[in-house]
Amino acid sequence: MVALGDLHGDFEATRAALRLAGAIDPQDRWIGKELVVVQTGDQLDRGDGERKILELLERLQTEARAAGGALHVLNGNHELMNAAGDLRYVTAGGFLDFEHEPGVDLADPRAARVPEPMRGRWLAFAPGGPWARKLATRPVVLVIGETVFTHGGLLPQHVRRGLDTINDEVQRWLRGDGEISPEILQDDESPVWVRRYCLEPKPAECDVLRETLAAVPAKRLVVGHTVHKEGVFSACDGAVWCIDVGMAAYYGGHPEALEIVGDKVTVLREP
Repeated sequence: MVALGDLHGDFEATRAALRLAGAIDPQDRWIGKELVVVQTGDQLDRGDGERKILELLERLQTEARAAGGALHVLNGNHELMNAAGDLRYVTAGGFLDFEHEPGVDLADPRAARVPEPMRGRWLAFAPGGPWARKLATRPVVLVIGETVFTHGGLLPQHVRRGLDTINDEVQRWLRGDGEISPEILQDDESPVWVRRYCLEPKPAECDVLRETLAAVPAKRLVVGHTVHKEGVFSACDGAVWCIDVGMAAYYGGHPEALEIVGDKVTVLREP
């Protein structure tokens, strides 16, 4: 199993990370066979390659399933921000790529407050829109074996609330079938926003993490969201792995990936 961090609109970095993981060939076709790849969210914003990334990941999910493997793509805070109409980090190219989206009525009164060049994007990702419905097929929190994945972090209250409950609430909202609570959408301790484990956590924070993992149950947590340009960061005696290395051009980083085979965890880097 291999995990990849934030992509932020950088298509070439996405391709490089997937090659590093052993998932694709130079023609971007799945060669991972039974490999399981998890991308921990934030495909959107900060770069012009978002649409190409989304379409590539969607195709590879199909190819991976056919080969006996899997590609799991999570929603991060930037996916939920776009669905909520927060387009502050969308590039000019990001607006152009979704300007004339099939299934979007640009005369929809919901978008009247948005400048005209931004309306296609706004409506495509608004709850019930065509791209929001695609995002609605993804989880916010995913448990595979002894590893739990989410974008920002996980706390005991999230486990008490129910990981399936959180996923269901976000997915219903994205489909346009319900509301989303502020605690998930924008709270500093939301699973897509919390950073407490990736900023040199103190012993007390590691204790909270161990309590969380025991409740899941899982051995380790893998997250993105908090940039470590120096490379993948691990804390709390390997209980958390922070894999956002700022690989996108916006951050000037370089692709890395995290390989998990049984109890062995290895950082994959380009030579």
